Amino acid sequence: MTKGQIASILVGALLIAGLFGWVTTAPYLSNQGLGRTPGLIIGGELTPAPDSFTGLNDSVQGPMMMKQAGFPPFVHYLSWVGTEDGVISATRPDGGLWAQRVRDRGGDGWLRIGDATYAMEAIEILGEERLGMMEQWAAKSGRTLDEPLYPGSEPLNEWEVFYWVPRD
Repeated sequence: MTKGQIASILVGALLIAGLFGWVTTAPYLSNQGLGRTPGLIIGGELTPAPDSFTGLNDSVQGPMMMKQAGFPPFVHYLSWVGTEDGVISATRPDGGLWAQRVRDRGGDGWLRIGDATYAMEAIEILGEERLGMMEQWAAKSGRTLDEPLYPGSEPLNEWEVFYWVPRD
């Protein structure tokens, strides 16, 4: 092999590796701000789950970060509300990426709330219990179940709810 051929192969391999790296780590802009960012490491300090997550509602402002186990290692920003035994998150009923991954791959993941990261498992909530949890989520966002979160979205009473509980 000539030096030119070796250089061509190396350049091609670097381009393919660069393209693969960009595809698996490129940020994704959702309908409302930054919805997904690259992430192999979610950050924060791995922390045992508290006895109650309700105290986090007042002490931590802004979205939580969620990373599900498996590949690709995307970190999603989610709105949330802490309850006595876990954390409620919700998403539009549009077959979005993170909700579908939870359904397809199981709920194991990590939630970063503030500087703490918790090993959690997501459970999809259906039926009447879903509306009760969605009501808590809506109240934290300052809305009612009949309101959309933003123009063009579905009313909150149609949204999908996932309840995150600590993994053992």
